[in-house]
Amino acid sequence: MNPIDPELLRTFLAFAEGGSLARAATAVNRSPSAVTAQMQRLEALIGERLLAPAGRGRVLTPVGEELAAHARRILDAHRDAWLSLRGARADGRISLGSTQDFADTMLPGLLRRFARSHPRIRLDLRIGRSKELTAAFDQNQIDILLAMRQAAADDELLVLREQMLWLCSDRGLAAEEEELPLAVLDPPCGFRAAAISVLERTGRRFRIAATSPSLSGLRAAVLSGIAVTTRTERFLGTGIERAPVHLGLPSLPPAEFSLRLHARAEKPATDLAALLANELPRDRRNSVANT
Repeated sequence: MNPIDPELLRTFLAFAEGGSLARAATAVNRSPSAVTAQMQRLEALIGERLLAPAGRGRVLTPVGEELAAHARRILDAHRDAWLSLRGARADGRISLGSTQDFADTMLPGLLRRFARSHPRIRLDLRIGRSKELTAAFDQNQIDILLAMRQAAADDELLVLREQMLWLCSDRGLAAEEEELPLAVLDPPCGFRAAAISVLERTGRRFRIAATSPSLSGLRAAVLSGIAVTTRTERFLGTGIERAPVHLGLPSLPPAEFSLRLHARAEKPATDLAALLANELPRDRRNSVANT
């Protein structure tokens, strides 16, 4: 049995999840020719073809699909072992700031995984609005920040791009009217600004039907059917769905979220940030930058 270098599996999985050699090369910070050479080396080790031509690109063969499932488990075990060995005796405190979008979805599972490998670490978790969290990060009050991107920054580990969507109650609007009723967070809010901008640009009449300082208040307004709102897929479910086509709502831009780590952060915080940077793109398959 030939041992497989985890780096080969990491590159292979980057292709499997990105769908192209070019995107895989960006994800692993290698040239396309180097990625191609790695795939050829992996095929030689396995003794089977893993990629097959498809138009101008390539797709996974059945053997490649099977290897992708094994690769995920192998790399997960590799990462868990690495984190455990580094974190078993580590203690101290980590401050993590995150928007509610992630706190309600993937973050709990990742924090549980981190806690198993770093049992002595105290986690100070701050959930809030992107503007306030970013200000706290800039004032050295937060080690790791996961929030809506304000601007490009040198300390970014990851940038996630997620499509903004028009969302409403799965029972529809309580009352159809000529003006579109809109539910938004209090300013400043990137989703609010994007929704109003596209509606004004396209000449669609609207009115602010509900405002809230929190996502829980926004969710209540949408669930009641008094208004539509703008969020990402993370806001779907439990009575909320995409707004129906017959409303004729204009297209929205993508939302960008960034994962940032302070340069002064100690090793446990670096470990948690690395775990988030590795796992968050799997949640939506839409990482656009990795450093």
